[in-house]
Amino acid sequence: VQLQASGGGLVQAGGSLRLSCAASGSIFSISDMGYYRQAPGKERELVATINSGGNTNYADSVKGRFTVSRDNAKNTVYLQMNSLQPEDTAVYFCRVQDYYYNSGGAPVLRGHWGQETLVTVSS
Repeated sequence: VQLQASGGGLVQAGGSLRLSCAASGSIFSISDMGYYRQAPGKERELVATINSGGNTNYADSVKGRFTVSRDNAKNTVYLQMNSLQPEDTAVYFCRVQDYYYNSGGAPVLRGHWGQETLVTVSS
């Protein structure tokens, strides 16, 4: 499975950016999709996730500003980021979980990470 991430860049505080992440390859049944981020000197943290039913989960710090969505036909997840603040500056990673079937026919959940996408918000 390959994840192709796009978006990101430099924006002034109060601006917007949109990230996208498309999954391709041997994909079976996609479960959760979402984004994490890691700021300099900090641990990686969850930003937003969306499950196969469309239910979303957000970090408190981004609620009301960020929106995660997915296009199941395209195996793609999006992160619309509005009202960006300098504290949103970080490397963002998309993550996709999918199920595959092992040799015994049992479903196994696995996770995939996309490449780094830098988001820089200037004050």
